[in-house]
Amino acid sequence: MLRALLQLLYPHACELCGRDLSPSEQLLCLRCSMRMPVSGFHAVRGNPVERSLWGRVPVEFASAGYVFSRHSGLQSLIHLFKYGARRDVAVHLGRQLGLQLREQGVSREWTGVLPVPLHPAKLRKRGYNQAEALAEGIAGVEGMPGLVKGLVRQVAAESQTKRSRIGRWENVSAGYAWRGALPQTGAHLLLVDDVLTTGATIEACGRAVLEAAPETKLSVCCLAWAG
Repeated sequence: MLRALLQLLYPHACELCGRDLSPSEQLLCLRCSMRMPVSGFHAVRGNPVERSLWGRVPVEFASAGYVFSRHSGLQSLIHLFKYGARRDVAVHLGRQLGLQLREQGVSREWTGVLPVPLHPAKLRKRGYNQAEALAEGIAGVEGMPGLVKGLVRQVAAESQTKRSRIGRWENVSAGYAWRGALPQTGAHLLLVDDVLTTGATIEACGRAVLEAAPETKLSVCCLAWAG
């Protein structure tokens, strides 16, 4: 009764359709949640995310929780956390990723969750790193490993959105490095980013980690695949 009264006094609306949320719903109503474009990639070996990284950087597992499309509810949520200062949206979606991974039984061997970093200038401008918020959501799922920091963005890059595949790689290829304490021997890190298109950022980050700690294993999970 108390929860129902609080909901009446302080209604929360679905971020996509504007309907009031029930006490059991978070961020999205059940109908909008059911319409989210879940990829189903986690259980598929050789899925599109994995294939996009073949021959570029060695990974144990690679996947994305959703399939990106323009003018979709998923795009609206991504815009909220990338350009609307809605860190809570990214954490929530990261938690959904963590739940997907746990339900598929692919999260048991990771020793840490590693977000793709932002350059300090962009971090100051945006106020937070959306990949770190996603990683925080993943790590917040019961039984998941904690956040790992050490990968840094050393060179500020221009926006990737209008670049060709080669241009994206040239824009990020030398921009990442490992700073600080190295991962422990035998570490298996889950590298996390928001949207994967060509895989240039993930490749550059993966190479930076493996150059610093060659014995480290890498897996990859992005919020959405837009290949």
